Formats: sequence, C-alpha cells, structure tokens
Amino acid sequence: MKNIVKALLGSAAIAMMAAPASAATLDDVKAKGHVQCGVNTGLIGFSAPDDQGNWKGLDVDFCRAVAAAIFDDPEAVEFTPLSAKDRFTALQSGEVDVLSRNTTWTISRDTALGLNFAGVTYYDGQGFMINAKKLEGINSALQLSGAAVCVQAGTTTELNLADYFKANNMEYSPVVFEKFEEVNAAYDAGRCDVYTTDQSGLYAVRLNLTNPDDHIVLPEIISKEPLGPAVRHGDDQWFDIVKWVYYALVNAEELGISQANLEEKMNSDNPEVRRLLGTEEGTKLGTDLGLTNDFAVRAIKHVGNYGEIFERNVGADSPLKISRGINALWTKGGLQYGMPIR
Repeated sequence: MKNIVKALLGSAAIAMMAAPASAATLDDVKAKGHVQCGVNTGLIGFSAPDDQGNWKGLDVDFCRAVAAAIFDDPEAVEFTPLSAKDRFTALQSGEVDVLSRNTTWTISRDTALGLNFAGVTYYDGQGFMINAKKLEGINSALQLSGAAVCVQAGTTTELNLADYFKANNMEYSPVVFEKFEEVNAAYDAGRCDVYTTDQSGLYAVRLNLTNPDDHIVLPEIISKEPLGPAVRHGDDQWFDIVKWVYYALVNAEELGISQANLEEKMNSDNPEVRRLLGTEEGTKLGTDLGLTNDFAVRAIKHVGNYGEIFERNVGADSPLKISRGINALWTKGGLQYGMPIR
C-alpha cells in the first residue's frame, strides 16, 4: 500500500510539473486598465514613435486592436520598446502581456523559450541592402563574398546570415551590434558594406539614411521570416484572445467589412458576417473567449480590417509602399487566411 501511495504521489507531481500554471492575464489586464505591449524601439511601418511620441505601425495597430476588443478603446494600451536581446525576457517575466515586435516564429521559440505565436501578421524574408554607389556592379547577394555585413545580435537574422554564406562557400566579416539604432548608424556611416535584416525592415531603414536613393535592396530572399505576435505559455484564454483578434481582422477583410461600412454590415443577413460581428442570435463566440460578443466590431471600428492596417502602415498608403505580395488574402493568391469563426 505504501508503495502504491508513493507511486500515485509521484505521478501527481509529474503531472503538476508537466501542466503549465494558468495565469489569468485577461484579469490582470482588466485590473490595470490597459494592455502592455512589447514593440520595436523604432522600425518605421511596424512600430515607431512619431514626432509627437505617438506609436504607429502594423505591430502597434495590432496591439490597439486587442485593446479595442477588450476595452472598446484602442488607446487602452501602453507600449514598451524592446531590443531584440531583451524582448523574450520581457514577455517571459510578465513585463509585457503580448510581444508584437516583428518577431519570427520558430520551433525553438515555441518550445525552449515557452512562447505561443498567435498568427503571422506579416510574411517576410531576410534580404540584403548595399550602397550601390560604393559597390558598383553588385546586383546579387552571391557577389558579396568578403564583404563586411552589419547585423543585429540575438536575431534569426544573424544565424541565417552565417548559414547563407557557408552554404554558398563565401566569406564575410560580421559587424554586430546589440541595438537596432546602432546597426542603422553603423551602416549609414559606412562601417560595413552590407546591411542584412528582414526585407521589410530594409525598406524602412532606407527611408532614414542620409542618401536613401544611393541604396538598393538586392533581389535574394534567403529565409522564411513569419512575423507575428507572441504570448507566454500557460494561459490558453489569453492566447485564444490574441489569436482570434488577429483572425477576426483577416476575416473582416475577406468579408468586405471595413471601418467605413461597419455600421451597414451590422444589418447584414450573411451568416458569416453575423457570426463575425456577434449579431447572430444566441451567439456565445465572444463570451466564450471571455470578451463581449461584439469584440470583432470593436476592433474593426477603431483600427480597421487587416488590409486597412497593412496599407496605411507598410502598403500603398505608407512611405514604404510595399506591395501585398504573399501578405494578400488567400483568395487573391496570398497567404493570409483567417480561421473560421463559427
């Protein structure tokens, strides 16, 4: 009997260690009255403060959408600028509730770092930028053997760079900096020949260089960089909230629901529209999340659908003017695909 009791206690202990503790992030967020969002220290198009100190960008707007879904207020969010090195510790420690900081979804981050990625808000890939006036005749990354390459420490970018040059039997000299701003300044000052990061980031960096027109982004994409918001392991409810706010924004674009026509769509007879907007009779889709049934309405009303967020921050209506490409909806040849809301 004693051995049986010991075995049962041992099994219980193992089960308790294996199951992550449930942390009521939503309750904490409601208690303090805002979402704490970890963002980049300054990447145009994704997260950067403007001249008045107001945060703007695709990653910023996603956090505003989460805040709007919870509080019906896109301003119920505070932003914590984080370096690549500090971002995961800030999330793991509870300093931020969600990390929305052009962060690549990888297996090690899902497992070893204990993160859950809620979706891919921007499909990207790593590229290279050079000063075409200084490196005349270079039109391919395969011509960069022997180059000095500026790169940020603690990123998948640094690892991909090493893999690419090794795979192509090329040599390079890494010029590594911890802070994003330090990498930008070093490249602009000519301390390296090449700048490598996500291609979207290269277009953003180029805008702030001393002579932007001197610089070109080479055509090669050397990696998959699915960028998206992440939360901590151990709180399925919070994970679901962040995930389904994202899917709501994508589904809204697919269904043709925007800030401009939202009021009109509230009277729609389309079953998919009614489920998304919480007008279906007897629905519990929102309350099952721990939110109100009109959580998607709140997000769309204040921030817009995914397409609106994309275009004003990085697309045609922004200084970057990046085409939708693979970030178009799946119905238009892209990869953005909202899971069914039903």
